[in-house]
Amino acid sequence: MKRTYAAALVLSAALTAGAFMGTQAAAEVGVPPINAAALRKSIEGLPAADATAADVRVSGSAGSWQGVSGVTDLRTKRPAKAGARFRAGSVTKTFTVSVVLQLVAEGKLSLGGTVQEYLPGLLPADYPAIKVGQLLNHTSGLPAPKVSDDFADIYATRFEKWTPEEYVAKAVENPIEFTPGSQQHYLNTNTFVAGLLIEKITGRSYEHEVTTRILRPVGMTDSYLPGTSVRIRGRHNQGYQTVPQGFPDAIKYGAGYLVNMTTTSVTSTWASGDLISTTADLEKFVKALFSGKVVPAAQLEPMFTVPPVKAYGGKGDAVYTSGLARMELPGGLVAYGKTGARWGSAAGIGATRDLSRTLVYSVNSTDAKSSGQNQRALAIALAAFSK
Repeated sequence: MKRTYAAALVLSAALTAGAFMGTQAAAEVGVPPINAAALRKSIEGLPAADATAADVRVSGSAGSWQGVSGVTDLRTKRPAKAGARFRAGSVTKTFTVSVVLQLVAEGKLSLGGTVQEYLPGLLPADYPAIKVGQLLNHTSGLPAPKVSDDFADIYATRFEKWTPEEYVAKAVENPIEFTPGSQQHYLNTNTFVAGLLIEKITGRSYEHEVTTRILRPVGMTDSYLPGTSVRIRGRHNQGYQTVPQGFPDAIKYGAGYLVNMTTTSVTSTWASGDLISTTADLEKFVKALFSGKVVPAAQLEPMFTVPPVKAYGGKGDAVYTSGLARMELPGGLVAYGKTGARWGSAAGIGATRDLSRTLVYSVNSTDAKSSGQNQRALAIALAAFSK
């Protein structure tokens, strides 16, 4: 087993806005007018210590707004432009779940079927039965692999590669975390197993299935899954990570230091986080998904249903659905969305269920995986969905 450059880190709930997570029964209210001034303010001043660029798209029944801020590269200081590709991180999970639900619609899978039934030998013999539906809503109890989360180790091994089978094997060296279906713990392992499930059922690669089932039909012409490639094709903004003085390859920026993390392997996130996309493409996806054009309406409901369990470790109620997270914002507006983070890149999608308001953003965060990673993203979300 090779060492990896990244651990299976748990992203916080959508937009890390725990205070805005509502219960399933909260009433939905209409969207306010688009607040262009607040949106402009949310991305002003870039490049700054927390981010170097941002690209935001808001649309819906009350109109639309687009904004870009910052620079594409700190060395050249060329202005960032709309349409640049970025690493979408865990937004990828929504695509993985969508393909699984398509296979359910086709009668090739059952949410009540077990991983052990479909992928015999993948999990240890002493593991309890884990249902496919429990993978999708993170109630499986599957553990994460134990790998270093020290950024110095991550940087030193950023070009090393995992296979999906290696990742899952490393994860299940650990005991099951809890009885499947009893708690919710958001972990990449769930979507890795879902990706392997897609490959087993279809007989084709995960990348082929997402491309032919979603990217091409939806018209996401600037989006792709990079596989083992460490580069981003075409126009894209550079992604940086804050590091201490003296860190290898660091450049001085303002009062601090950064390393460029644009070129890196994403095999340690695979079906959980390797998508490369644009804000325009993800806006197309959100609209197609919520309107039943990606997953048939009969199978779409799990994406809008939070399981009635507690979060792992007793940290409040569950907030994730199958592939998304439910958000109740100030004023009672209910939305569903998904965030993602790779080193140097934070991204997110969100929408009200009736598509009266949609949001897609990309922020080139300089500390995208920190606990405070989404402060600017949170400001963008609040500006997009609030008065």
